[in-house]
Amino acid sequence: MEKKVYELINETLYTETLPNGLKVALLPKEGFHKTYSLFTTDYGSIDEEFKPLGQDEFVKVPDGIAHFLEHKMFEKEDGDVFQLFGKQGASANAFTSFTKTSYLFSSTDQVEKNLTTLLDFVQAPYFTEDTVEKEKGIIGQEIQMYDDDPNWRTFFGLLQAMYPKHPLHIDIAGTIDSIAEITAEDLYLCYNTFYHPSNMNLFVVGKMDPEAMMALIRENQASKEFTAMPPIERKFPEETAADIVKESTIYLDVTRPKAYVGIKGLEALPTDGYELLRNRTAASLLFQMLIGTTSDNYLAMYNEELVDDSFGFEFNMDRGFYFADFGGDTDQPVELAERLKEILLTAKDSPELTEERLSLLKKRMMGNYLQSLNSLEYIANQFSKDSFGEATLFDMVDVIDSIMLEDIQGVINHFIKEEAMVTLYVYPKNKE
Repeated sequence: MEKKVYELINETLYTETLPNGLKVALLPKEGFHKTYSLFTTDYGSIDEEFKPLGQDEFVKVPDGIAHFLEHKMFEKEDGDVFQLFGKQGASANAFTSFTKTSYLFSSTDQVEKNLTTLLDFVQAPYFTEDTVEKEKGIIGQEIQMYDDDPNWRTFFGLLQAMYPKHPLHIDIAGTIDSIAEITAEDLYLCYNTFYHPSNMNLFVVGKMDPEAMMALIRENQASKEFTAMPPIERKFPEETAADIVKESTIYLDVTRPKAYVGIKGLEALPTDGYELLRNRTAASLLFQMLIGTTSDNYLAMYNEELVDDSFGFEFNMDRGFYFADFGGDTDQPVELAERLKEILLTAKDSPELTEERLSLLKKRMMGNYLQSLNSLEYIANQFSKDSFGEATLFDMVDVIDSIMLEDIQGVINHFIKEEAMVTLYVYPKNKE
């Protein structure tokens, strides 16, 4: 077991890769009574085409199957795992993203028993055709609920424009038609390929004795047999800037129009984990400088009533893709979109990009980061979902401190390109 001390943030991380390939990380937190654990597989909604374990040909599975599999994992032949966690004083949950599926629990007692339950139920699949058919109705209702959410539909409308061929634009839960195709055999196919310990990581944070906790995990995993697993081969459609849908309009159940501008990352990112983390941090700082609530650009748009408190922006970076989006509710959608594109395309010479503003925003980012380390849930979720090689969430003090104006300009040069931009307008249905 390796021990790494992060003196600047007073944290000590213990890590070990077990013989079966499972990557384990433990973060003891003094003064906390709760323990939070996250068991994550590097498998999400975009992983639809792959070579199954033991096969030479690629297969394509139905949209939404990773999310469907997550739901089915909690149902076993002898009952519902949620009830077992409840009896042991724990709160359990799970979630699926574009690239990850995570199972979790939090508890203040019986931590060892709950951790054993977490490991055991995720590593013991049980699917039958009857239970799969029953689940289709439940997930179908969830899909319909999200179909009625304007913000969710807007987000995927942007992804549809930026990634028209890539499965990233498909709802994580799939569609009612796609989940109707899912069989128990499909679930086992995906499970056996992606739920091998070598494709997973376990993170435990909170009250614990790290030596005893690691010993428990080692013993649990040593008692199970796993076949050797070759590297997983995934396949994604090829896309170029020419595939991007520059402008699109959708009509939803909203009272006011919305306008959004998206930027799709076209250039390859650094392969070094630390540089990747620096790149993401620099991008976040750039957009705060350009159109954050303390910028002159934001204040001008607000005073001109182009934006209100619904305005926001986000930069997303994950396995194989990165993009940004900007926008919100507005009575002047065309004017807002044009202004945003103008701000972004002239960013290189923007008067907002000064050493003084960068220094202030870095201090604010640092403060938010240090405060977030008081949340066990935040630590676990960020640590498990970010894929930066040897670099982790706990390197952020050094990363934030290292960002200079030339790094900000670097993001502009490789990311903000007119051919990578899309515009999405959302209008009330009665304007259709």
